Amino acid sequence: MNLVVATRNAGKLEEFKTLASGLKINILSLPKEIGDLPEETGNTFEENAIIKAKFAWKLTGKLSIGDDSGLEVDFLDGEPGIFSARYSTGATDASNIKKLLGKLKGVPNIKRTARFKCCLAAHDGNQTFLSIGTLDGIISEKRKGVKGFGYDPIFYIPELDKNLAELEKEEKNSISHRSKAFFSLLDEMKL
Repeated sequence: MNLVVATRNAGKLEEFKTLASGLKINILSLPKEIGDLPEETGNTFEENAIIKAKFAWKLTGKLSIGDDSGLEVDFLDGEPGIFSARYSTGATDASNIKKLLGKLKGVPNIKRTARFKCCLAAHDGNQTFLSIGTLDGIISEKRKGVKGFGYDPIFYIPELDKNLAELEKEEKNSISHRSKAFFSLLDEMKL
């Protein structure tokens, strides 16, 4: 079965391909000539994921997944939230991390709790399915690790005593918010 993922993020696409390996699912990206994804005008991860899934389905006619995910920091009342990828003026991983660490400067670890949240929407032309996955952790004061992308270098997982960017791909995929949402979505769709 072919499954189109509505993303331009190479890291996310690679994660989906890894998650689907061993399943009878072929992960496809949107054709490059399509250009940009639609503007994320939703107020929640769920709304934005649905916008992307329906957009991809309309263009391809194939079962499509829209992903909206990000980081919610409790001390900052859920920031950066749906604006995680475009949190800073530069909207790069480095500038987003710099802005977040600046806002948390001097905040003790006990108040730096956060979670990665992923909402997936699948659309087949008739129905839309939704799933959510989360991964809890703490925003560390320093970057550690070179694996992963986004906020992974500053996302500390106490149970593993490591930052997410220190984990091998297989270990990350076994606990990640995206993997939880992906397998929950497959269950919801009875695939």
